[in-house]
Amino acid sequence: MNQSDTSTDKNKSTNTDTAGGFTAQHKIGTGFGATSTADEVLRGIDLTGKLALVTGGYSGLGLETTRALATAGAHVVVPARRPEAARENLAGLDGVETDELDLGDLESVRAFADRFLASGRTIDFVIDSAGIMACPETRVGPGWEAQFATNHLGHFALVNRLWPAIEPGGARIVSVSSRAHLFSGMRWDDVQWRRSYDKWEAYGQAKTANVLFAVHLDKLARDRGVRVFALHPGGILTPLQRHIPKPEMVERGWIDEDGNPLNPEGFKTPEQGAATQVWAATSPQLAGMGGVYLEDCDIAEPATDGDQRSGVEAWATDPEQAARLWELSAELTGVNAFPAQG
Repeated sequence: MNQSDTSTDKNKSTNTDTAGGFTAQHKIGTGFGATSTADEVLRGIDLTGKLALVTGGYSGLGLETTRALATAGAHVVVPARRPEAARENLAGLDGVETDELDLGDLESVRAFADRFLASGRTIDFVIDSAGIMACPETRVGPGWEAQFATNHLGHFALVNRLWPAIEPGGARIVSVSSRAHLFSGMRWDDVQWRRSYDKWEAYGQAKTANVLFAVHLDKLARDRGVRVFALHPGGILTPLQRHIPKPEMVERGWIDEDGNPLNPEGFKTPEQGAATQVWAATSPQLAGMGGVYLEDCDIAEPATDGDQRSGVEAWATDPEQAARLWELSAELTGVNAFPAQG
């Protein structure tokens, strides 16, 4: 695990200062858990008249997220790198529209945001669910490492460009991270992995970036009524694993030699995996809160030494590193909705 120039002080507070107090990085006892489903956390919540934007909302967890939100009455916008596949996968769902978006291409991000803003609509929920995992070394744009660029920088640019539609609705923004953030903090001396590349540590850095993004954006946006959360959805076998060779998945105990899923780590179903991000976006239990990392439909506890199974690492909630990443991201993308505060 590369922890170059990262904060590893286990005693450092992971609480985030919020308007009116603190949102502590500790469980609040929601009554939900690892086996809760998206439909269960939405029970009794009417989303009629609400607009949600779900990146990656046509495959895996994103597809189930879209289905659950639409079933609860929301209108869901699904920007997709493969819009034809999105339309096919979402056929039959009422209240869903698709558009084209490649998060690894900042011009595509700009074009999508411009089209959406031209519609004059406001956004109530943004769920940044799209991502790539453990891919072979790939460069996009001006030579950026693809996982950092797609999972973090693309979403950073998207949210900042859509800010005129996000702020008026007092939206919630959900940054889908992963337990894999425990693999690596920010590699500040080589963020783009130019010296050497490790697909899992690069994925870990990108997922850490997803949490840091939520921490700092919540700080910037909470006085404007917008709250931001990051989360681990759980382990789920979805198309996200497409870059991982079958022998590696067998070795990791995910599947057997015939490709049948195993359950040594308690894999969730897609319905269970989508629950935490749907809960983060819609639950009244999180009213007045923000800037924290969630798992299993609750606020997560800080990670303990040597435990890579649960909790959030201090380097992912460090406000100084969050501010540093915001400044770097704004510089790289050329977009910043908070230029005086970023």
